Amino acid sequence: MTDAEIEQNILEMKEKLFQLRAESSSGRIERPNRFRDLKKDIARCLTILKEKKGE
Repeated sequence: MTDAEIEQNILEMKEKLFQLRAESSSGRIERPNRFRDLKKDIARCLTILKEKKGE
């Protein structure tokens, strides 16, 4: 993946996280563990970006 694709992926995951928070506040969330998974995926992508820029 290129840097731009990774950054786009991060933005999409942040939007999903925002939607999950909205669903959580209304009390109709189906999979609460999805929060943790999305946060970890975002962190992984950010780590990959940082490693690529360091090379």
